[in-house]
Amino acid sequence: PEDIADELRRLQDQVPPFPAAEACALVEAELGMPLGAAFAHFETEPLASASIAQVHAARMHSGEEVVVKIIRPAIDRVMRQDVALMYRVGALLELIPEARRLRPVEVVRDYEATLFDELDLRKEAANTSQLKRNFANSPLLYVPAIHWSHTRKRVMVQERIYGIPVADIAALKAQGTDLKQLAERGVEIFFTQVFRDNFFHADMHPGNIFVAREHPHDPQYIAIDCGIVGSLTQEDKDYLARNLLAFFHQDYYQVAALHIESGWVGEETRANEFAAAIRTVCEPILERPLKEISFGQVLLGLFQTARRFNMEVQPQLVLLQKTLLNIEGLGRQLYPDLDLWSTAKPYLERWMKERAGASGLWESLKRQAPELSRQLPELPGVAHQALSRIEHEHRQRRRQALALSGIQRQLHESRRSARRLRLGLLVAGLALAWQPLSTWAGDQPWQVLVAVLLGLLLLVWQ
Repeated sequence: PEDIADELRRLQDQVPPFPAAEACALVEAELGMPLGAAFAHFETEPLASASIAQVHAARMHSGEEVVVKIIRPAIDRVMRQDVALMYRVGALLELIPEARRLRPVEVVRDYEATLFDELDLRKEAANTSQLKRNFANSPLLYVPAIHWSHTRKRVMVQERIYGIPVADIAALKAQGTDLKQLAERGVEIFFTQVFRDNFFHADMHPGNIFVAREHPHDPQYIAIDCGIVGSLTQEDKDYLARNLLAFFHQDYYQVAALHIESGWVGEETRANEFAAAIRTVCEPILERPLKEISFGQVLLGLFQTARRFNMEVQPQLVLLQKTLLNIEGLGRQLYPDLDLWSTAKPYLERWMKERAGASGLWESLKRQAPELSRQLPELPGVAHQALSRIEHEHRQRRRQALALSGIQRQLHESRRSARRLRLGLLVAGLALAWQPLSTWAGDQPWQVLVAVLLGLLLLVWQ
């Protein structure tokens, strides 16, 4: 509902601030120096106040304008209470068969790790430096620099930026920003982070995104708050790219086959049946006008279909899906006719081509060269160990074969001895009972005598 969404949106940067005196005391305690020694000027009135931290403007002694991010006092206790409640809800959901495949407890566990990482601003600073390095000199994205000398666990100092909040559409229009290009660049930034860098900003809500005031006809994003970032394994990246391309081409059988191959649905699932179910849900969505197609709707439709096939949620992809939905929502807010599919498709196809081509192979070899060079001197020793192990196993198998052959001979001799014993006992018994038997045999018809003889022969044979 819109009213609830509006209230939740306020958590991004409109939470009531904590007192300035507490903020100043916390900064001095973390930096180990008086506020005047750390900064030439420190604004006690916060620029913004969010659920986990608040931000104050300041000026370094060098004259550079900066912002100081400060973790809220005792926020970790509040967060632990919230996470404990989420665990209880997750455990209750695990009791419902249809909810179990969503793996709620595992999702909460992943979210807990991500959430508490935000309480250490050194991690956010490191993430920020990495993202800045990935987009150095890029016209797509600018990331403000970190002042490491003034960064601690609960305090981070960063270059101040003066962009326009991305949600302020009126201000963007007033300066003549190319909103279509801005929306498309948001999509390009997302796919560049995921597939080129394997390191993506996973908290790209409007409170963390600004637009540079310079060059409105060639707009550039500015990203802050890198507390939550994500990455994927190479296997997940491959499956994701191939799945998205299959969706773009409406190749539902390929989508089904990839889900089975990746283990996202059970291997006993029939690809034809799964493909037909996906087609039934997705085709009505994908046949709409491009501006009405939502990736969120496709995801929801896929989840509804997957209920029939016991598809499990992949916790490692939850952050990615959340980020993609944020990007799509932001892009549609900027430019309602945004075609996420056609914007992303060429980039994905280019990435897959580069990865499968000679350049991709060469890049892979270059990445692995240090590890290969380290392992190369060890190869003779490893090969010798492997050959020794094979030879040892071969000797062991020969000993086992010889022992088995001896056991077989013993069994054969035992059977022959048992047969001789049975024959001896039979002869001895006949000898002892010969007189009564001879009298009995004289009175019997020949058919009975033949049957008795056959029985004795069978006994000896056994």
